[in-house]
Amino acid sequence: MRRSSVRSYCPAKTARPSETTRMKTTDLDYNLPKELIAQEPLADRDQSRLLVLHRETGRIEHRTFGDVAAYLGAGDLLVANESRVIPARMYAHKADSGGKVELLLLRKTGETQWIGLAGGARTRPGTRLRMDTPTGPSDLTAEIVEAGKRGQRVIAFSEPVEAHFEELGHVPLPPYIHRRLDDPERYQTVYARSPGSAAAPTAGLHFTGDLILALRNDGVRMDFVTLHVGLDTFRPITEDTIEEHAIHREWCRLSPATAEAINRTKVLGRRVVGVGTTSVRVLETAARQGLLQTPDGTCPWRPVSPFEGFTDLYITPGFSFRAVDALITNFHLPQSTLLALVMAFAGEQNIRRAYQAAIDERYRFFSFGDAMLII
Repeated sequence: MRRSSVRSYCPAKTARPSETTRMKTTDLDYNLPKELIAQEPLADRDQSRLLVLHRETGRIEHRTFGDVAAYLGAGDLLVANESRVIPARMYAHKADSGGKVELLLLRKTGETQWIGLAGGARTRPGTRLRMDTPTGPSDLTAEIVEAGKRGQRVIAFSEPVEAHFEELGHVPLPPYIHRRLDDPERYQTVYARSPGSAAAPTAGLHFTGDLILALRNDGVRMDFVTLHVGLDTFRPITEDTIEEHAIHREWCRLSPATAEAINRTKVLGRRVVGVGTTSVRVLETAARQGLLQTPDGTCPWRPVSPFEGFTDLYITPGFSFRAVDALITNFHLPQSTLLALVMAFAGEQNIRRAYQAAIDERYRFFSFGDAMLII
């Protein structure tokens, strides 16, 4: 296996865009033929295609995801998001009128209380709901107790809803997927362990147990963070400039074991490879806490400490990356915060060229699509 060259672990500091260089949301647009939106996962996860983008030169290679080991070396560390998708889509009807309501649970805030979205006419505070099973009403009830910003609702259930997930819950596939998913586990990574996400951290869907084992045998470590994916996965940027967009908070955790693994990797001068944009946001959030470098972003590098809490870190072009040296990611929706993040990491022109190359080569896009490795 070819070892990649070692890069400095104290990246240069990059200025944020000034007020006069705001990025238009339309700059995150591109033309994607609808037939390239993947509607189902491949039978073999690691047989997805892999576009390899070299940041410094802009060079592009076309491989298969199972070839990712060719670009990793002994001592490199993959950091992936182990969050597990919950069956967060549920159906109900209004207790007084019988009107249909669709709920999407986003985050638990109490023993029986959740923040979520409620689809249906006039789901105002005080609206009482009875949850539906595939065959009829269930005994579980709920009430909309508060209306929040951006369409959110605070929903109080009559008892803990988790016990009813198997009977009432549905995997919340993205709206651009129109085919039924026969095996819900295909919308989970093979290492998913911590329930809490409303959408999958899809960059990890390409890994198999055998591939992870093979990488470990070659000296490539894999450790995990947790970020429960929430509202912004479903929301495009609607403002005129990306800086005007307000990103939603999501809960995340960097464990002591993963912190130790990152410390060891950095000391040895090897690379930290983020598996997905969610992992990147956890690591760079820790960096902004002063955990990965001094508060002003200068060297010398300082050891990582465990981190747990909410992040609203919004990564756009001009961002200074302090933790992540390489990135595995999928191909993202136009005008999305995820596309802004990969442009920040790889460069706007590099990403535009890479996406056009992927379209020309008929790659599969979005959640069940192919992958990109940015090195």
